[in-house]
Amino acid sequence: MKKVLFMTAAAALFAVPMSAGAVSPQGDTEKQEYLVEFSGPAEAGLMQAFGVSESDVLHTYNLLDVQLVELSEAQVPLLESHPHIEAVDENAEVTTLSQTVPYGIDQVQATDAYAQGISGDGVSVAVLDTGIDADHEDLADNVVGGYSVFSDADNSNPFFDGNGHGTHVAGTVAAVDNDLGVIGTAPDADLYAVKVLSNEGSGSLAGIAEGIEWSIENDIDIINMSLGGSSGSSVLESFTDLAFEEGSLVIAAAGNSGNRGGNNDTVGFPAKYDSAMAVAAVDENNNRATFSSTGPAVEISAPGVDVLSTVPGNGYASFNGTSMAAPHVAGVAAQVWQAKPELSSAEVRDLLNDTAVPLGASHQYGSGLVQSLDAIND
Repeated sequence: MKKVLFMTAAAALFAVPMSAGAVSPQGDTEKQEYLVEFSGPAEAGLMQAFGVSESDVLHTYNLLDVQLVELSEAQVPLLESHPHIEAVDENAEVTTLSQTVPYGIDQVQATDAYAQGISGDGVSVAVLDTGIDADHEDLADNVVGGYSVFSDADNSNPFFDGNGHGTHVAGTVAAVDNDLGVIGTAPDADLYAVKVLSNEGSGSLAGIAEGIEWSIENDIDIINMSLGGSSGSSVLESFTDLAFEEGSLVIAAAGNSGNRGGNNDTVGFPAKYDSAMAVAAVDENNNRATFSSTGPAVEISAPGVDVLSTVPGNGYASFNGTSMAAPHVAGVAAQVWQAKPELSSAEVRDLLNDTAVPLGASHQYGSGLVQSLDAIND
């Protein structure tokens, strides 16, 4: 999907009679294209009063008194000063809107993988969150399905995100490469909106378990859970274990309960389960975010500070959190799995850990910064 900024100027060029003593522009001068708008339909013959010939009129618009006309530099001020002319706007060149590559996409080598034609194509990622705005200009092409664990009218639609969190996570995983907004880590991956958190951002262990079950039943390759709590349940652990056993790679945010010292065990659930990859957050300089939870369950790190991504309503915003780090890992996993489809979920997991860049203490950074191209080329 590409967008251009169109000039809204409208114009109809029929010049009004010049007063006595007025001088028409003389000589053959270089002409440029202009959009000229009149205050109403011009009378026949008025164009010629400004020295404009019929061949100079390139296009006449139907809905407004507007014409696209070739004018000399001398003709422009004459038209601009006439009381029956509303506007004379140069027909300036326009281009597609630029697309921003968030720093984290480069940091995890996703752009290097793009250069080798690896973009997560054919890999499915379930975003268990607040839903995904499926109409977003940067996500619509990749959101292919979904499910909500809620039955009430406000939350039953997985493609409506009244919170924004899930849409932001989805953009980091797979915002489309479309010359606008941002690009995701795996811009051709298939996104599934699994709404396990309400528009208020809250949910339950039972709801998360239901979302995991739906993902298993629908053969989802990667399950991203940028959510968590300080307590878990044996049932939730069993569903997380089952997802991994059935071939899904389970990725979860480690949590935002860290402190500056970073020596406490603060990883939340479900990230704390052995079957989930607990993702810690670093900044653009690979320094641990002070909020990032720490402990022996931390498995890998990814960018989670000031992460620019999609938000509902075709918007974009920067968020902080291990919630933002986890989808970087999900996107990298999608790239790696596209490149190496023969691998199992356990083998992809091991490969991501084996090729990560060590950053420091394992209870703070796990194996280190996840790296896409290194994993693909290993």
